[in-house]
Amino acid sequence: MKLGTLVKNAFGYEADLPDIDVLGVAQDSRLVKKAFVFVARTGIETDGHLFANTAAAAGAIAIMGERPGLSHLEGLPYLQVNDAQAATAQLAAALYGHPSRSLNILGVTGTDGKTTTAYLIHHLLSSTETVGLISTALICSRNDALKEEGHFTTPESPEVQRILAKFRDDGCKYAVVESSSHGFAQKRLSEINFDIGVWTNLSPEHLDFHGTFSAYREAKLELARKAKLMILNRDDDSYEVFAKNSKNSQSYGLHPESNWRIQNVIPKTTGVSFELAGPSGKGSTHLPILGVHNVANAAAAIATAVETGIPFQVALQRLETFGGVPGRMQLLQTKPFQVIVDFAHTPPSVEKLLDTFRPLTKGRLILVVGAAGQRDPTKRFPLGQVAASKADLVFFTEEDSRSEAIEVILADLAHGARSIGAIAGTDFQLEPDRRKAIAAAITEAQPGDTVILSGKGHERTLERSTETLDWDEEYEARQHL
Repeated sequence: MKLGTLVKNAFGYEADLPDIDVLGVAQDSRLVKKAFVFVARTGIETDGHLFANTAAAAGAIAIMGERPGLSHLEGLPYLQVNDAQAATAQLAAALYGHPSRSLNILGVTGTDGKTTTAYLIHHLLSSTETVGLISTALICSRNDALKEEGHFTTPESPEVQRILAKFRDDGCKYAVVESSSHGFAQKRLSEINFDIGVWTNLSPEHLDFHGTFSAYREAKLELARKAKLMILNRDDDSYEVFAKNSKNSQSYGLHPESNWRIQNVIPKTTGVSFELAGPSGKGSTHLPILGVHNVANAAAAIATAVETGIPFQVALQRLETFGGVPGRMQLLQTKPFQVIVDFAHTPPSVEKLLDTFRPLTKGRLILVVGAAGQRDPTKRFPLGQVAASKADLVFFTEEDSRSEAIEVILADLAHGARSIGAIAGTDFQLEPDRRKAIAAAITEAQPGDTVILSGKGHERTLERSTETLDWDEEYEARQHL
């Protein structure tokens, strides 16, 4: 697409621009290639305009940003816009032909359970439909995994639009999109037409970025306002707010007024059996992953699948073949003691994780957990409380400390643990090095114990100080088994 045509399609006006084909859009100068438009955004820590020369050297053909009074920068045409985040999404959507208009987009948002719910929806649909998936743990078109860079749930808008375009070109009918609060607040998802949205739950998270719980909730509410139909958790305290902001909605949960009512939940060693009663009737099924809290995720996925046309009884049957999510309650060993890898990193999710394995553990629950640096510090105290109250022994350690001092993070977690009477050296230990913490936890384990490695899950990097290390939690654990 020619540069002038792209600008007209994206922003609705004509500009005197070189007759050059555009091949891509990038906000990171390191990702710029020949014939790309470089978006010089002003961020929290730096200004993209400082890297305009790098982008020009890499082959950029134009630069877009919010700086007034410029017609050119580094010898390239400068496109001045009022909102660079929104304009980036508009430009990328136009470049790739607005792919969401050719797909049925199923968005999933919430504090916890997004990835599992997205995987469940993908599983229920993919037996008969062509489906793409954008999630924290995996991006795949049909059943082919795509390698994408980044350490966040929702990719930047150029990547989102490029991935959706691949789904469309690969013949996908549906796209399941895990949708984060950052994704909405930074307008990465602003040019996506959502057909069905799923909201799992809401608790304080990412307040370092959003500032307040209200602002965080507002970001999540974007999906409710955009989707044609919302599938909402009736058991969550924020249900009424999400229902009020939805164009149309159905609810799921244990609540007696839920449209999809969960009943007779029976936890087993092989997963959880339950009944679901809804507009399509009533039936029983078995979810082959551990955790009673995952029943709500399954109910949301079934309700979504039925709305896409999957028969209710077929959805119940398909659920029983679900293979789980990488790094989510991943069982590495059962004897002489259990070893589990999980992604839980918020106080509510860690509590649910420990509650799941308490009745399945004859001995002690040994937990390895940390808190991210340069992220919401207010969740560290309650995380320390939950960890120390629910586990018998906790190793507090790093979890992407970034440039924040690990000693400060560990002190915050320890403060929470001490507040409920936990004793350092007896009930919990501080180990700055995650690799050493994992080794210590497994060495400490006795027959009948359960060792839970929480917070990293599927992630393949560990951000420490100024470096990013390759990481594989399962591999690290298996070195000591």
